[in-house]
Amino acid sequence: MTGERFLLVQLADIGDLVLATPAISALRQAKPQAQIDLLASCHALPIVPPGLVSRAIPFDKGNRSATRALFSRQNVRRLLSLAQGDYDTVIFFHHFTLKIGVAKFRWIARASRAERIVGLKNYHAGFLTDYAIDEGFGAKHEAQYWLELVGLVGADSRPRPAQVHRQPHPATSNRREAGPKIVIHAGSGGYSAARRWLPQRFAQVAVQLQQQCDAEIILVGAGADDSDEVAQLMDGKPTNLVGRTSLPQLADVIAHAALFIGADSGVMHLAAAAGAPVISIFGPSNFRAWHPWAVGGRAAVLTSRAECSPCSYVGHQIGARDGCPARTCMKLVSSAAVLQAAKRILDHRPLKRAEIPPITSRVSTATRTTILGAPVDAITYSQWMKRIHQWVRQGRRAHHVCTVNPEFIMIARRDPIFLNILNRADICLPDGVGLLWASRHLGNPIPERVTGSDGVPLIARYAAERGWRIFFLGAGAGIAQRAADQLRQRHPRLQVAGSHSGSPAEAEEDAIVSLINRSAADILFVAYGAPEQDKWIARNLPRLDVRMAMGVGGSLDFIAGIVPRAPVWMRDNGLEWLYRLIRQPWRLRRMLRLPRFVIAVLRRG
Repeated sequence: MTGERFLLVQLADIGDLVLATPAISALRQAKPQAQIDLLASCHALPIVPPGLVSRAIPFDKGNRSATRALFSRQNVRRLLSLAQGDYDTVIFFHHFTLKIGVAKFRWIARASRAERIVGLKNYHAGFLTDYAIDEGFGAKHEAQYWLELVGLVGADSRPRPAQVHRQPHPATSNRREAGPKIVIHAGSGGYSAARRWLPQRFAQVAVQLQQQCDAEIILVGAGADDSDEVAQLMDGKPTNLVGRTSLPQLADVIAHAALFIGADSGVMHLAAAAGAPVISIFGPSNFRAWHPWAVGGRAAVLTSRAECSPCSYVGHQIGARDGCPARTCMKLVSSAAVLQAAKRILDHRPLKRAEIPPITSRVSTATRTTILGAPVDAITYSQWMKRIHQWVRQGRRAHHVCTVNPEFIMIARRDPIFLNILNRADICLPDGVGLLWASRHLGNPIPERVTGSDGVPLIARYAAERGWRIFFLGAGAGIAQRAADQLRQRHPRLQVAGSHSGSPAEAEEDAIVSLINRSAADILFVAYGAPEQDKWIARNLPRLDVRMAMGVGGSLDFIAGIVPRAPVWMRDNGLEWLYRLIRQPWRLRRMLRLPRFVIAVLRRG
């Protein structure tokens, strides 16, 4: 069929448009006579190869979001002119995540006057006429999502390479004949600086490659990147092309390189499309959705495997696009790991499978239910103790146990990092009588309440019997040691590996982790209060040499005798919260989450 008219919409930045080019080329191949127009960011449009689309319609974002930029006079005029295109079909290469964004895309669809509106279907996308199911960020690579959309209109949805426009740059013709040319991009674009790797690490890798491989290091990117700092830290001067190339010239420079090294960014996707071998470093962003689309090429994805990573664009939510202040997930990717991957690529050796990792799955779903979107495990004390025994005996990795109560669930609903941690923890204990009520009301009852306050003394008893070593971290000054002493009085054979108050501050992490690992502890109790204690555990879990780490909140205060626990009759009747409120009136503000929890459960039920 000839004469069809398509409007393609991709308003994000460079990387997202690069990942749309496989779908655009598939559509062009299937519809060689069709009018294929592309509405895209002015900044990104230069990467589109000539002839791939019939007409490029620039969308001027400036320094604003696409939604805010929509209302500029220039963009309004362009959108109103879409009606003159007489389009048959509009295809949106976007997830419909935010309601305000959906309103923007509805307006574009209406302005185009197209009869067929194609996109990813979720609960916001009722205006689509043709759709593929949006299974969430990372369920499929972004490029594959867009290929499936053009498949709905007759194109081939099988994977194919991305395409980018290239123009010669003088640097490609002035290449020296010695070692390999290696391009480094020490940035992440303007969307989220949390994706950046440390400039010191880039410099360390660059210097090592200069010394060991006689490599020519070329720094690329924009002035807002960290490239100037990398250049200052390097002993040998690099070739500095920062801010000195157009996007097509940048693609050509990278295409002539033996290797590209960078974090998650549009430049990284440009490099993969240009055909260079790529090492990409990921932390907060979802590497399952945005890893290099290197069909037939060579790419290594390096992550720290922190339990809280990725924390942005997970499932159907944007999440924490700026990560957390500590950014430990990026700091734990070592320069040695990057250098090792670089040498493997330069030596043309096969990449290790582990270098393109899955998102860690630690959870046994057999006991897991959800309450208001947060996970809770239907587990008993005896089952928990058996699980710990298995972990210590196997000795493979650190396992994370979280305590969950109604207050924490309400926090997690507003804190995507905390919610991701709960979803990935090995066990989420039902620590709160409100969870038992909620589970019964929702039709999936939990057998018993399992609390951290009762669990810590129980674990100490088992530890004394079986020789497990326990480290106590957090609480106020001296409280961790007092709690350890109290438990050792009850169980003289208990082996206390150590204690330390410290804080969850990023500046203290390295020293505290080193202290714990030197202690040869099997079990780590962390009393920094929720959710900070679980965030601390999650981001440091890959380097903790323990078998179980658990946030214990105020449990050490109870054991040390600093704060008395409620009488047994109040605990048995689910009134411990009331006792604590009477003793600590400052908790009133926190307790206000409880009625909101009840209302939310009643609405859900």
